[in-house]
Amino acid sequence: MHKDDQMTPNERLTAFMTGKPMDRLLAMPVLVSMSGRVLGMTHKEKRSTALNEALAQVGCYERFGNDLTITEYGLHGVGAALGSRMGDPEDAVPAIMEYALEDLNDVDQLDMAKLELKNDKKFQLHLEATEILIDKVGHEVPTGVLISGPFTAASSIYKTENLLRATRKNPEKLHQLIHFCNEGLKMIYREFIKAGAVILLCDPIASGTILNRKQYLDFVLPYTIDLMKDIHDAGGMVCYHICGDTTAIVGDMVTSGCDMLSIDNRVDLVHAKIQAGHKVPVLGNVDPVETMYLGTTEDVDLAVKTCIQKGYDSANGYILATGCDLNGNIPLENIDQFMASARKYGKWPLDPKNFSS
Repeated sequence: MHKDDQMTPNERLTAFMTGKPMDRLLAMPVLVSMSGRVLGMTHKEKRSTALNEALAQVGCYERFGNDLTITEYGLHGVGAALGSRMGDPEDAVPAIMEYALEDLNDVDQLDMAKLELKNDKKFQLHLEATEILIDKVGHEVPTGVLISGPFTAASSIYKTENLLRATRKNPEKLHQLIHFCNEGLKMIYREFIKAGAVILLCDPIASGTILNRKQYLDFVLPYTIDLMKDIHDAGGMVCYHICGDTTAIVGDMVTSGCDMLSIDNRVDLVHAKIQAGHKVPVLGNVDPVETMYLGTTEDVDLAVKTCIQKGYDSANGYILATGCDLNGNIPLENIDQFMASARKYGKWPLDPKNFSS
């Protein structure tokens, strides 16, 4: 437990979910891509072994006292398992260099068996990292696993621009591809749920910056609803996040059946609170780039204060978080400040006088 806290994150989350007093608001900066920096690892070193991935998260928790540790199956895991060729940069997130599916009409040739745990070494690595992490700090802090949603999983198999074109030109085959991804994701999610992880379902290619609402309702939401039901049937809890501007679909996203809703900094927190806060807790939405990466500690303090001011009275509760994963050579002191400001302005019982001026 962090020296400046009076409760462990597990105790705090239990209090939050049961409506009991806490020492402070939950605070969850999304520490995934940059996590190895706390221990001096490059991204490649961090992702090279299960132990490194787990130790990077332990290092973050020990320094910051954040309320959620995060491993990753990742946004490209499905595509990589099926044959999409990935880059291998030293200090950046790997990108897709070549896609597993060149012709959407060949979707029938995709082999579900390649997604099974016994056949996917990366899946095995990330699941082992999750198990190590839970063994080391799970008695104090919950662990989430970041996994793609169905539309983003499809984009890891079939090039995104072609995927978007297929929403008009070849919708039948596109639905077949997304259905295939959804069935694979169910199998993958269940392994992480058995290990004890919270599911962090992230579907950035479903963003309102890319899709219009009609496309979201047709190609994303029905599959997400099906996926959420399977997660709950397996005994899991899920936080739903879509990157970018989801202003037009926040109300739709919450009908998916998610347990929590995470919003990017492109969405006004008050709007999200009104549209979704009466149904689920809302997470968000400090800017990960302009504030956390490029800003000063003073900028971080103001952003945290503003988010708490906007979100603290959300009907089902508010969790302070960054709008997305923190990436690159982010100043670690800005994460220190994020948590320090969370402890200052989010001290329980919440007093609006602390963050209204």
